[in-house]
Amino acid sequence: MTDSVFQARAIDWQGLPAIALKLGQGDSALICLQGAQVLSWVSQGQERLFLSPLAAHDGRAAIRGGIPVCFPQFNQRGPLVKHGFARIMHWAADEAQALDDNGVQLKLRLKDTEATRTVWLHEFEAVLTVQLTPGQLRVELAVNNGGTQDLPFTAALHSYLRVPDVEQVALRGLQDLTYWDAVADTHPRQQGAVCFGVETDSVYPRAAQPLQLQSGDQPWLQIAQDAAWSETVVWNPGPALCATLKDMEPAGWQQMLCVEAAAIDAAVIVAPGQCWKAAQHLTAH
Repeated sequence: MTDSVFQARAIDWQGLPAIALKLGQGDSALICLQGAQVLSWVSQGQERLFLSPLAAHDGRAAIRGGIPVCFPQFNQRGPLVKHGFARIMHWAADEAQALDDNGVQLKLRLKDTEATRTVWLHEFEAVLTVQLTPGQLRVELAVNNGGTQDLPFTAALHSYLRVPDVEQVALRGLQDLTYWDAVADTHPRQQGAVCFGVETDSVYPRAAQPLQLQSGDQPWLQIAQDAAWSETVVWNPGPALCATLKDMEPAGWQQMLCVEAAAIDAAVIVAPGQCWKAAQHLTAH
């Protein structure tokens, strides 16, 4: 459909169905129906999300980049496929709707099927809401429990942020927090800003205030996470690990940084008939 505020159209992205959103002032987003995965967010004329040129697009494998939805399991913390089945399944999209603040909203839905119930015996509906407004992208995950038993899960919005040079960026707002360094398997306290250049895989408690991603001397992105997210995961493969990833170019680690809104250390429990929801807010500078 076309509106004076936005455009929304169905397109083909490398053989996969996707929806392209564009605001009248120029900001845009691209959402693949596989995984309800935001693949692109352009704001102020610059791409803000990283998508690997070697990302899979066969409809079966996970897509490397954008904002994958990890649900109902994070990583390999459980019996399901890594990061859960939601990111490799087809989601249904509602019609895009205009927002009051010159933006657009798109909802995508995933319900339990006979296939999901063979590996995860729960009735659910997951709803991903993408809101694009000038200078901002808000992505919210909601999980509705349609069954008669408690619904436990872990989840994350595995955001791949594009940066000019990861060795020249600093992530501020996590200072003084004690975190798990998964590479060294230690629990240090963060001293100052987080900087990059080697493999980084860290799980922080969610900070109370928005995080600031700075490139050189310039602000790049503000990252805010709702209180329902309990953790923030910060990941960059560094040169050695990146060289082993078949869906990444060897130097791809220099252009990306994952800052993930996560609920992973303790399972979220949704009672029958109830709903859990949490969003990540990205603001371009």
